[in-house]
Amino acid sequence: MYVLAINGSPRKGGNTEILLENALAPLAAQGWETELIQVGGKKLKGCIACSKCFETKDNTCIIKNDMFNELFEKILRADAIILGTPTYFTDVSAELKGLIDRMGYVAIANGRKLAGKIGAAVVAVRRGGATHAFDSINHLFLMSQMIVPGSIYWNLGIGLAPGDVKNDAEAMANMENLGQTIHWLGTAMQPHKETFPVSSFGRRE
Repeated sequence: MYVLAINGSPRKGGNTEILLENALAPLAAQGWETELIQVGGKKLKGCIACSKCFETKDNTCIIKNDMFNELFEKILRADAIILGTPTYFTDVSAELKGLIDRMGYVAIANGRKLAGKIGAAVVAVRRGGATHAFDSINHLFLMSQMIVPGSIYWNLGIGLAPGDVKNDAEAMANMENLGQTIHWLGTAMQPHKETFPVSSFGRRE
């Protein structure tokens, strides 16, 4: 099985990346193919609401001059997707927001391609606003018919300077448990994926 972690932070080696790596570690140990991709600080535009994806139905966005379409191919292949973000003015980073809008829209346009996948949100925070960012990611998962696993607490880690989050023992334990839970859930779901009840509502056939 394949799990894709997407880092919405522009900080290479920052707290969001550390949290994601710690969530991926138990999955790698269980034989999952793991991949971590950074979108923060990269060229990834927001949705322009043109609805062309409902016309082309080719699993792509009409905006071709950024990283979205290549990334969406990996999203389609993934059994589990972990979206990570720092908390920027009480919400996700701009690049991750662009990804959320476009991946949700293109997936619905092409037959609800996210349905039945596992989705987990991970948030790095200095002080406040993390639950709003956490909710923003989970709203994408839940309205896309994805399966959201729980863990031992909110999937949040506290820190400002790169590496600070390693001192948040509860966050580190939570990331380990999150990875373990995704593995358990993915293994349990694998024999039944073809029977998942995907809705046709909203496809605009």
